[in-house]
Amino acid sequence: MTHSSDQVSLSLAALGWSSFFGDQLHPDEAELVAMRIATVHRSRLTAESEAGPSRLNLPAHANTTDFAVGDWVLVEPETHMLVRRLDRQALLQRRTEGGRHPQLIAANVDTLFIVTSCNDDFNPARLERYLALANEAETNPVIVLTKVDQTADAAPYLQQAAALQRGLAVVTVNAKAPEAAQTLAPWCGPGQTVALVGSSGVGKSTLLNTLSFKSPEDAQPTGGIREADAKGRHTTTSRSLHAIDGGGWVIDTPGMRTLHISEVSAGLDMLFAEIVELAPNCRFRDCTHAHEPGCAVQAAIAAGTLDPERLDRWRKLLKENRTNTPIQSGPRNNKIQKAKGKRN
Repeated sequence: MTHSSDQVSLSLAALGWSSFFGDQLHPDEAELVAMRIATVHRSRLTAESEAGPSRLNLPAHANTTDFAVGDWVLVEPETHMLVRRLDRQALLQRRTEGGRHPQLIAANVDTLFIVTSCNDDFNPARLERYLALANEAETNPVIVLTKVDQTADAAPYLQQAAALQRGLAVVTVNAKAPEAAQTLAPWCGPGQTVALVGSSGVGKSTLLNTLSFKSPEDAQPTGGIREADAKGRHTTTSRSLHAIDGGGWVIDTPGMRTLHISEVSAGLDMLFAEIVELAPNCRFRDCTHAHEPGCAVQAAIAAGTLDPERLDRWRKLLKENRTNTPIQSGPRNNKIQKAKGKRN
């Protein structure tokens, strides 16, 4: 997969550079060139720089899986050899089933567009997983409801999405219409980076083409959905960085129907703030919020101010996060991480 480039010189600021990255430079690195990773393939990396796109060479000890689209790296200009990666301001990652290490989704993302459609793909429980991921990375989440032109009334979808988290931005778009770019423009200004996540078939590739005003020959391939279950087929197979017409950057990602969570405790607390804030008012400090007398959470459910399904989903995600989050063991300053799991 190729990444877009206008083949013109860009400033580092236009590529998303900030003082956070500039402060990491050492005096002896003045001859190195800062570049931003644009694509990550199994055996190669490409990057954008002030001079345009480049294919990078990796040192012997490096692996492409150590890098994410959106990373900033320092490169030797003559050989295009990657010297080192700068610390990330934000990192979106997920744990795959059976995987020993998290899978990197995107780095240094300012806003995460969580894309879902106004049909059977809309799933509050799955959206909550994406929100926890964004919260933990301190990336601003925005839910983008697509296919509004194919539903008689998008209001119920909008209301359900907005209720998932306090202050959550939710927008509705027709991904094929030019107006979609105007709707999302507040998050796509010069130097800003957004990422698109969501299931296959919800319109991510179509939205990417609209945001970047791609010509038909450069457009990302798009696919329809099966009418039987409203599920789509994968049309994006790798992650890539693309220029947005308004001066920002968008990272496209393959569809993710399953998202296992781990190491997102803070993200869950933000997502389920209404439950977390009620818990200290329970009579017992170790209240499970299931059957104990004097439970403030159960009182809220009885009063109709808390959805019992919301409590069930919080419990499920909390348990999954505890199970999947590695624990640290070993002497101080020499700790190692071990994955939790079921005992044999």
